[in-house]
Amino acid sequence: MNILIIGSGGREHAFAWKLAQSPKTGKLFIAPGNAGTSVWGTNVNLSPLDFSGIGSFCKSNQITMMVVGPEAPLVEGIHDYFLADPVLKNIPVIGPQKAGALLEGSKDFSKQFMQRHHIPTAAYATFFPENISEGHRFLDTLKSPYVLKADGLAAGKGVLILSDLKEAKAELTAMLRDAKFGAAGCKVVIEEFLPGIELSVFVLSDGVSYKILPSAKDYKRIGEGDTGLNTGGMGAVSPVHFADAAFLKKVEDQVIKPTIAGLKKDQIPYKGFIFIGLMNCNGDPYVIEYNCRMGDPETEAVLPRIKSDLLDLFEGVATGTLDSRSYEIDPRTSVVVMLTAGGYPGDYEKGDPITGLENVSGSVAFHAGTVERDGQVITNGGRVLAIASLGSSMEEARKLSFRNAEIIQYTGKYYRRDIGRDLE
Repeated sequence: MNILIIGSGGREHAFAWKLAQSPKTGKLFIAPGNAGTSVWGTNVNLSPLDFSGIGSFCKSNQITMMVVGPEAPLVEGIHDYFLADPVLKNIPVIGPQKAGALLEGSKDFSKQFMQRHHIPTAAYATFFPENISEGHRFLDTLKSPYVLKADGLAAGKGVLILSDLKEAKAELTAMLRDAKFGAAGCKVVIEEFLPGIELSVFVLSDGVSYKILPSAKDYKRIGEGDTGLNTGGMGAVSPVHFADAAFLKKVEDQVIKPTIAGLKKDQIPYKGFIFIGLMNCNGDPYVIEYNCRMGDPETEAVLPRIKSDLLDLFEGVATGTLDSRSYEIDPRTSVVVMLTAGGYPGDYEKGDPITGLENVSGSVAFHAGTVERDGQVITNGGRVLAIASLGSSMEEARKLSFRNAEIIQYTGKYYRRDIGRDLE
């Protein structure tokens, strides 16, 4: 099969790495890809939102499957674009149509979906520019901290958790009246705060059946001890020890099954990944959010633990036969440590040469923000490399990732040294 992967980050490198292992894979292309993906396939200089260009490329290169990594093209309807074309409609797309991608594209839609299908989640209300004062009164009824979420996609920056009521009211006004998050904040969801431990559960579905992928926990804050600004993710671990069989049974019965059944009842076709952000509240799962794709850096922790042929699973998604496909998980622990550019998540430099990649041993260095120029791999993003390691214990996997994180060098390199320590 000739496969096109859409995206350029660590998640897409992990997809390329895993799909390249399948005997069913023919030619592998990544658009636009990075310096790491070029090892496993051919990078194509196309934007993930250039649907016309992507469609033309697929026609010219006999693509037989497309895997969509990031959320934006899914929310904008790339799957629907393919279905509307007489030739492209025959190319299976791993990733939901626009209607299903609304689970991530609209916080208000996803909360209504959860309420409608009795899926446990925090109490909430949605507000618009014309009823800011009602939003302020709703905040008065809640206890600190206060959770404000821009309704649409805001590049991971649209969620605010604030301890001060006055500040929460000011931020609500800034989001709705002053367009702090642009069009993404034209509606704002205010939620009650859920205390507990956060984790992510991933599901691959053909719209009827599903496979539950390994659970994972990521680390959002830039500083050790979960301090400082939020980032796209500074690392991840899989599995999560508190997500034992009993808890995951609750997740399946109370969240996954009603989610799949709800999509079917609402006549929303769904072929792809469902990322379920959960809070473990005293042993019970509550949904914080849905995403319509795999997470990053969680993908780099999860895929190395899937022993099965990923392309075979994707074929099952495409043909509605996922339930009959072989599926096996590696019992070992995976730890991912993200190396970032100096200054991230604020202003940071690009174009710094990276050395030591050829000396990485016992881990996989998934490229996130890199590019190759004149034979040299250089930094090209805030999150640069994800070092992923498997070990028989959390400590063994951590040591491997940290050892290789030290081997790789570039100006301004930074990484958290406490990834996974809270779970040992």
